Amino acid sequence: MRRFAAVPELPAGFTGTLEADERIVTTGQLADGGYLVLTRLGMWVPEGAEPRRVDWHLVSKAVWDRSSLVVTEAVVTGTVGAAVLLADLPPRRFALAWPGTVPEVVRERVTSSIRSSNHCELPGGGAWFVQRRVPGHDGVVLQVRADPGTAPGAVEAMVGEVLQRLSRTVPPD
Repeated sequence: MRRFAAVPELPAGFTGTLEADERIVTTGQLADGGYLVLTRLGMWVPEGAEPRRVDWHLVSKAVWDRSSLVVTEAVVTGTVGAAVLLADLPPRRFALAWPGTVPEVVRERVTSSIRSSNHCELPGGGAWFVQRRVPGHDGVVLQVRADPGTAPGAVEAMVGEVLQRLSRTVPPD
């Protein structure tokens, strides 16, 4: 019956543990074995013996190059008030045996989580200020990603200004 309802199932051999309300959106088989499992909360990627979920709001960039999905994941490096400071990890390439809807779903999930995105020039570089929805949580979070070479302390000072401005101009979700 499940097959007729078009509800995606977990691939055989998938060992990740989904949350109770984490429904599967689609899956994609990798060319070298394993799977990408896309859920409403994130993308499960192979990571050694166990898959690991990369939450949608921590995907900085995802590009489909007609054979592989290239994903840049961000990690939290700190906080300034209610803002989260991020740094990008090196991009990872996932060659898909057959892309199916994986590239479109990844694009839609990442872009739909972004409420606003602005780049601010700072001494030695700059920073991206991105407001994003976090699946499974109310409201938005301000994420800040500094460009390489940005002067230490410049980001933190600007974050304080941005948070003050946002608290005056943005009504709660």
